[in-house]
Amino acid sequence: MEFVKEFATFLHQNDIIKFGDFTLASGKKSSYYVDLRLVPSYPHEFRKMVKYLENEIAQNIGFNKFDSIVSVPTGGLVIASALAIETIKPLIYVRSKPKDHGTSKLVEGKIHDGMKVIMIDDVATTGGSIVNAIKSLKQVNVSIKDAYVIVNRMEGADEALSELGVKMHSILNILQITEILYEQNLVDENILEKIKNQIGK
Repeated sequence: MEFVKEFATFLHQNDIIKFGDFTLASGKKSSYYVDLRLVPSYPHEFRKMVKYLENEIAQNIGFNKFDSIVSVPTGGLVIASALAIETIKPLIYVRSKPKDHGTSKLVEGKIHDGMKVIMIDDVATTGGSIVNAIKSLKQVNVSIKDAYVIVNRMEGADEALSELGVKMHSILNILQITEILYEQNLVDENILEKIKNQIGK
C-alpha cells in the first residue's frame, strides 16, 4: 500500500493527473485527466512502478503461467517493454490497425498456436482498445486470461473484459487515487464528489 500512496501523490505533484473539466479523445467529458506517458520521464518512479507491477503479477499469477507479455501501442508498450526487460519475458504487441505495407499483420512479434499471454496497458476507461486487442489475439489463437493496467478509470473496462473471459487487474483506480489525495488535503471534497459521480459510485 505504501507504493500506492506514494505513487498517487507523485502523479498529482507532477501534473500527471489533473482535476478540472476535460474532453477526452472519445469526445467524452471528464472531471480529470491522467497522462501516464509522462511517467517514464521520471526514471526512479518509472522503475518503482514497473517493479511494483512485476511483484503484483508474480504474486497473483506467476511468470511461469504465460509465454509472452503483450501490449497495445503506445502508452502501454513503454511499460510492457520495461517489464519484459526486467523479467526476461518475450514481448509482442497488437496494432490498432494493420500497417499498410509488408505483411500487414495486426500482431507484431513471435507467436504460436495456443500461446498464453498477459496484457499490459497504461490506463483503462471503457476497455475499448484492450477489447480490440484481445479479439485480434483470439483470431490468431493466442490465449489471454489476465490484463494489467496502471490506472483503472472505472468506466466499464472490468465488465467489458470479463465478457471476453479476461480478468482486469489494476495497480490503482481513480477513486483510490482521489481518496488518497483527499486524505492528504491535496484535493477537496468537491473533487472527490465529482469523481464519484463520474464513475457512478
